[in-house]
Amino acid sequence: MAKQILSQDNNKKLFLITFLFVPTVLLIYFILYPMAKLVFTSFTNWDGISLTYNFVGLDNFKRVFTTPTIWINLKNNALYFFAHLIFIPIELYVAFILDRFIRNNGWYKSVFFLPVMINVVAVSYMFSFLYSSQDGILNMMLAFLNIPPVSWLSDLKVVNWSLTIVSLWMNNGMTIMLFLAGLQAIPYDMIEASSLDGAGPFQQFYYIIIPNIKTVITLVMFLNARGALMVFEIPFVMTSGGPNGASSTYAVGIINSAFDFSNFGLASAMSIVLICLILVVVTVQNKIFKLKEGKNG
Repeated sequence: MAKQILSQDNNKKLFLITFLFVPTVLLIYFILYPMAKLVFTSFTNWDGISLTYNFVGLDNFKRVFTTPTIWINLKNNALYFFAHLIFIPIELYVAFILDRFIRNNGWYKSVFFLPVMINVVAVSYMFSFLYSSQDGILNMMLAFLNIPPVSWLSDLKVVNWSLTIVSLWMNNGMTIMLFLAGLQAIPYDMIEASSLDGAGPFQQFYYIIIPNIKTVITLVMFLNARGALMVFEIPFVMTSGGPNGASSTYAVGIINSAFDFSNFGLASAMSIVLICLILVVVTVQNKIFKLKEGKNG
């Protein structure tokens, strides 16, 4: 009997080891090893081609914090971050309207989510046509109103706002759908009971809806921070970071450092700093959110 139990335990262990072996190997090969190689490369001046690595210590990290163009890139990323942050209450309100007041809202869901499904490159080219200085639709509308044309993608003061609008158009639908899923998970009995107790729409929204979707809000905040700091395709396709690097983002700077200037060491250091920035921003957001929860409690 004891041998049989021991044999069953061994079979369970063998079964678990067999099923965990492949995921563990994939985790090591595709995540842990690239991360270790990234950290290793950040301390070298590797050009991406040579077989030798010359260690430069912390020089690459010093360049990250002392190069003016990198700070300009981060400033551009900040515009994406705060623009999306400001739109979060609007997105939540739209989701609330869809959930409470519009029946059979499947068509509206499709409309809002459609931009998310379109390829980023296709969206970038579409907006490049809209923003065209010569035959773009926006300038044609301005001409109809006797307003001078705007250089949407070549004016230093306008280009980043133009690109941010593209990002908002693309990503608002995802946030609305996340909020809508969170709202639909709230039992309607809670809303109905609060109405019987005399709670108005604002009180229901503040004391019932917000606390019940705090997990969704945390997720949206994380996606906002990660997405804003990793913006790449829109400026890369539409302006290539121009004019004169005015619309370049941090991710575009990483790619340029690696492939245009053959400095994979600096690009690796910038990537590590990017990861740390995302973690710091998300941690600060979570602490602020928990602090507000504590005060409300």
